[in-house]
Amino acid sequence: MNRVFEAEDWQQYRMKTTEPHARLEPLLKEAAVVKRCLEAVRDAGMIDTVDYDDLRFRAFRAAVAARFDIPWTAITPRMQRLIWAVNAIHRPKRMVAAGVFCGNTFISNAGAAIGPGAAYEAEDLVGIEIKAEEAERAARNVETLDKSGVARIVAGDAVEFCENYDGEIDLLYLDADGAGGKGKGIYLEILEVSFEKMPKGALVLAHNSINCAERLSNYLAFVRSDAMSASINCMVDSEGLEISMK
Repeated sequence: MNRVFEAEDWQQYRMKTTEPHARLEPLLKEAAVVKRCLEAVRDAGMIDTVDYDDLRFRAFRAAVAARFDIPWTAITPRMQRLIWAVNAIHRPKRMVAAGVFCGNTFISNAGAAIGPGAAYEAEDLVGIEIKAEEAERAARNVETLDKSGVARIVAGDAVEFCENYDGEIDLLYLDADGAGGKGKGIYLEILEVSFEKMPKGALVLAHNSINCAERLSNYLAFVRSDAMSASINCMVDSEGLEISMK
């Protein structure tokens, strides 16, 4: 069954993509919206709690703002908090993020386990970016927070990487654009080659569930079918995040 969380102001809540760290609302409101969204995810049976350490999250956010080179991003403060919180609660040992550009989307996931504010220990956190120059930038950014090698950036094709990945995937983050006109339609292909590597209870986070819903129609139909245990469209901003559980 398809579920929806809808913040009352999601259509008006927007950011300037060239101002990644601008505050769009009071932090208490931001945290309250994300908490209500997490409650909906919990009620769908995908996480056990909505509790996460806000001080750790703030330490993570401050470190990213101080150290990352981000030319632009569509990850709003609400979305950054939601993605970080889901990872901090779910605690994936192995996380794969497809389409990480400069590394900001990747660190929104991986930052729950590495760097200032880390809330748990992971084994392998991988970000994949098909554009070599952006993969290099992402790697430089990530290295400012993590020297251990637990978090790594791979320059390459996400479908090929996931198809050949050796190990389970506890959380898969999707934000890639496929070549040849596929665009966000590549999400389903990435999930399909990853599916057998994902244990029961693994999560999939798909960005752009609202503004790219038409291009994602086949993907959304799949995750909202009986193939997945549950799925919810988190409408915290005008981009959206579909959270699904195997």
